[in-house]
Amino acid sequence: MRVLGIESSCDETAAAVYDGSAGLLSNVVSSQVKVHAAYGGVVPELASREHLKSVVPVVEKALADAGSGRDAIDGIAATAGPGLIGSLLVGLCFAKSLSFAWEKPVCGVDHLESHVYAVFLESEVVFPYVALLVSGGHTSLFRVTGWEAMRFLGGTLDDAAGEAFDKAAKMMGVGYPGGVAIDRLSQGADPARYRFPRAWLSHDSADFSFSGLKTALRTFLASPEGAAAKVEDVAASFQEAIVDVLAGKALAAAKREGIPRLVLSGGVSANSRLRLLARERGAAEGVDVYLPSRSLCTDNAAMVALLGERRMSAGSRSGPELNAYAASRFTR
Repeated sequence: MRVLGIESSCDETAAAVYDGSAGLLSNVVSSQVKVHAAYGGVVPELASREHLKSVVPVVEKALADAGSGRDAIDGIAATAGPGLIGSLLVGLCFAKSLSFAWEKPVCGVDHLESHVYAVFLESEVVFPYVALLVSGGHTSLFRVTGWEAMRFLGGTLDDAAGEAFDKAAKMMGVGYPGGVAIDRLSQGADPARYRFPRAWLSHDSADFSFSGLKTALRTFLASPEGAAAKVEDVAASFQEAIVDVLAGKALAAAKREGIPRLVLSGGVSANSRLRLLARERGAAEGVDVYLPSRSLCTDNAAMVALLGERRMSAGSRSGPELNAYAASRFTR
């Protein structure tokens, strides 16, 4: 089955074509980074307007790159949620319109599930596995036992890791997107120069908390020591406090579940220090760590098309009542 996937949950307008036999045929992403950079974060209204401008040319390019006209497409998949409701509605309504005009079935897929299964675009992972999904809006752990089976193990009690990176970067004045800026600054810097707190919560908790870490950074920057500190070392030390907890809790969850396989997903899993730490600690603890390519960690439509193809091949379809939803349905 050949599926056109459309993703517009936040600030990336993306389209891709995935074929169940031939694999990924195209993957196009239009970024809005320049639009939101002046604000240090995503402005929902601006994001929706940019999606309206970009969705048609992005879909046209994805189809052209795949060498697929409408007749070659068997179905259309689109992100239904969670995400920014205005952004989601642009992609979802466009997908439903194409479905009606082309007389092709449509399937709404979950953004978090798409991230968790994106690894299959490059690797064949044996079920079950533990997935760490870490991004600007989500930091969660899941036990994944099949294409229709994900169980929530724990998540952030306050800020997502990506949100903490963005806010920290704004405090330090190092640019946007914050996670990318801090990762870049940290290269060659000393991650042990300053000791920022780690919120472990308890020895067996699968939950996360990063709000206290942000407060600690703000307090440090306002101190005489912080004012004199090299921003590169501050960035590296702050980053280390986040990735230490992410890697530690993810591997601990894999051990508790008795599963020697860990998949990293979501935009923050593109962080170079997190990838290195997860690999090193996984090897030491006997856990196989799967890291999708960075382009498949950040928001994209390849993962939407893949999941849509699997679901639609199994007979799943969405009706005209398909609508967008802002909040995650995976909760404790």
